[in-house]
Amino acid sequence: MRDLSKKEYLLECVRDCHADTFEILQMDVTDQQSVLATTEKIKEERVDILVCNAGIGLMGPLECHTYDIMKKIFDVNVFGTISTIQAFLPGMKQRRSGRIIISSSVGGLQGIPFNDVYCASKFAVEGFCESMAIVLQHFNVHVSLIECGPVNTNFMNNLHESNSSEGQLQGVDSDTRSLYAQYLQHCQKIFQDVAQDTDEILQV
Repeated sequence: MRDLSKKEYLLECVRDCHADTFEILQMDVTDQQSVLATTEKIKEERVDILVCNAGIGLMGPLECHTYDIMKKIFDVNVFGTISTIQAFLPGMKQRRSGRIIISSSVGGLQGIPFNDVYCASKFAVEGFCESMAIVLQHFNVHVSLIECGPVNTNFMNNLHESNSSEGQLQGVDSDTRSLYAQYLQHCQKIFQDVAQDTDEILQV
């Protein structure tokens, strides 16, 4: 986990089921040194199943996004995913065994209004995984890209919304602001009515 202060919920979920086999390590996917340091802390010195779950969203009119925020989206969603796989892939190829599971989004399959930069990052992950999967078949390493629709997770809480800055939104033309307001209402309804729970995704 990048932030170990959030580990209590995870520990609560597993309770005492894995007391002897469950270990939480600190790792920041945007810091290559952090990723490499984590690989050296794994007692078994091997990873058979790698789940890339780090991701952040960005929603709002494009005019509201700063370069730094857009860069952060790609640092986590694209380069973070790539550098994590890069660190653990050599061992899997050497053993000719492994599974890589990447948590992505339906936003990697189709563009979604006011999610331009987020979808661009997920389209990049789609291309990366499709390309990599072809080669990794020869090493018996399997790649699964999970592209869900709306799911009830903390992801929405971590979303970088430009509507948090009313000043930035006021600088956008009135037609775009109106469309964005409609879209936010639509999102709220979607998450209330049809969002899936993580258990449903895990079943698939």
